[in-house]
Amino acid sequence: MKTILITGGTGLIGRYLCEKLRERGYSVMVLSRKSNKHTGFKTYAWDFEKQEFEKEAIELADCIIHLAGANIGEKRWTEKRRKLIMDSRVNSSQLIFDKTKEFNNVKVFISASAIGYYGTITSDKIFSESDKPSNDFLGNVCQKWEQSADKFEELGIRVVKIRTGVVLTKHEGALSKMTSLVKVGLGSAIGSGKQYIPWIHIDDLCDIYIKAIEDVQMKGSYNAVAPDHKTNRDFNAEIASILKKPFWAPNIPGIILKLIFGKMSAILLNGSRVSCEKIIKTGYRYKFATLKNALTDLLTK
Repeated sequence: MKTILITGGTGLIGRYLCEKLRERGYSVMVLSRKSNKHTGFKTYAWDFEKQEFEKEAIELADCIIHLAGANIGEKRWTEKRRKLIMDSRVNSSQLIFDKTKEFNNVKVFISASAIGYYGTITSDKIFSESDKPSNDFLGNVCQKWEQSADKFEELGIRVVKIRTGVVLTKHEGALSKMTSLVKVGLGSAIGSGKQYIPWIHIDDLCDIYIKAIEDVQMKGSYNAVAPDHKTNRDFNAEIASILKKPFWAPNIPGIILKLIFGKMSAILLNGSRVSCEKIIKTGYRYKFATLKNALTDLLTK
């Protein structure tokens, strides 16, 4: 089986994906800022800011999955934070590219991307992979992020870019934050409540990455979102229903979020409908195609 090198392997998605790959029989290696960090997998050190990289990782890799990048929703978008969000994606890709050029064994480069590519736009339009990037901060980040991945094609390497929506997991990430208020009986929609939340269950996301490794016909960008389009109001109401908690009619005013999060509040107050038809046409079948099934799995088991 192939040897997979993963950046961001200690992050939320990376940890799930590493385990899934191991279960499937792959040899998994992780890039981390510390080579002695306990990950449960062979770990090599790298630091894109210092341009440091243990070359043995590239020498052994058949496939590279690039998940690394500063968390977009973790802190306010100060100028310093914006720069880190961009550099941690683009400059890290460049470092991997420079090291990969020294060898000739990598067959596929799979890069994370995000549905932020299309911008934060609340409308009835359904965005697909053929749409142009938005000219806002997230759109620019995603465009440059994907362009840095496309450079690997110059080396004859197959490139796949996974534009990911809101990832639902059992214990961490967006869902745990969304359920916190619902659990204490304060569930409500945010802002207008009409903004869409393009979501995906962590199992489906990991399986899409595995398909990208194994399906040599997959090239270019793919939206990793579920086919069930839900608004913020629908989403929170479904959580309340499954947890048997009240759902209140008054929405949480957008102005409060703007005061707390600044410009970052845009990702909470606006959201687009995003198509998954392209990945479905590859033959992929979702395990959790509806929000109700996904939330039932994550919140009740």
